[in-house]
Amino acid sequence: MKLVSILAAAIGIVLIGVLVVHFGAGAVARSLIAIGWAGFAAICLIHLGLIGVMGIAWWALLPGTNPWFAIWARLVRDSASEVLPLSQVGGYVLGARAIALAGIPGSTAAASTIVDITLEFFAQIAYTAIALLWLLHLEPQARFVAPVAVGLSVAAGLAGGCLVAQRRGFGMLDRFAGALGRGWAERTAAGAATLHATIAKIYAQWGAVWASFALHLACWIASAAEIWLALRFIGAPLGFGAVLVIESLLYAIRSVAFVVPNAVGVQEGAYVLLGASFGLTPEVALALSLLKRARDAVIGLPALGAWELIESGRLYGRVADAPIRFWTRSEAKPRSK
Repeated sequence: MKLVSILAAAIGIVLIGVLVVHFGAGAVARSLIAIGWAGFAAICLIHLGLIGVMGIAWWALLPGTNPWFAIWARLVRDSASEVLPLSQVGGYVLGARAIALAGIPGSTAAASTIVDITLEFFAQIAYTAIALLWLLHLEPQARFVAPVAVGLSVAAGLAGGCLVAQRRGFGMLDRFAGALGRGWAERTAAGAATLHATIAKIYAQWGAVWASFALHLACWIASAAEIWLALRFIGAPLGFGAVLVIESLLYAIRSVAFVVPNAVGVQEGAYVLLGASFGLTPEVALALSLLKRARDAVIGLPALGAWELIESGRLYGRVADAPIRFWTRSEAKPRSK
């Protein structure tokens, strides 16, 4: 899988270069420069705000905890997914680790991450459904209405399957692991049972679950507003409905191409193809994609740097405490006569 991801990323980087050269590096650069520093700063601040709200959506599933823990963990998750050469799953793992290191029990960190990702997926499906309805309003004969409708139906089925697996699937794992006998099977069954119980406890909080879903859906819609504003800075304004359709289909394509780290090349190609249907020139579409990557780097690199310092500090603390623990244990042992 790692080899496939590396090859996909390499092909994606080449594709970005080919697209930029084909449509004119100068034209793409001019579209980027047109945003200006003030416009770029505004886009970054809006995106930071969205990350904060998504962190609150995660925190809603963790009553009694500090909301800043979830916001920080969400920042780490998104930074890892968009900056590091990892798949989205790698970002999920780092986010769960970040919230666990903040003092949240490991089983709760893992369970809340699973539920949060599921609710965000359901919100994305709702977001795409809204965009599809708007697309039918704008262009009833658009060539990708049918594929989007089919893809939306498949995604809804997958989301429903994930939900059923979370509510009932762990029971099957418990029985299977228990049937294997003692040892690792018992530990697997115990771990799965704990995770299952924690997930069930989170889903039992209906108010928190619906609040988290609503916040995720609001963030999906607001992310389109971010790009709508960016296009105005560039000087190529589009109606909000058109931007909503482009962004929803873009992220649907990114979800399908999850094996490609950071959707390198996939995002750029999708922007060019989707933008053309709404009068967006290729150079502006590429500038938008590169703007997003610059935004993610400006936000993500400092966040990952801070995360690395925290991890290094913990590792240093373990190493520094090791001699003390060793001598403490040694002194505690009774001496032989």
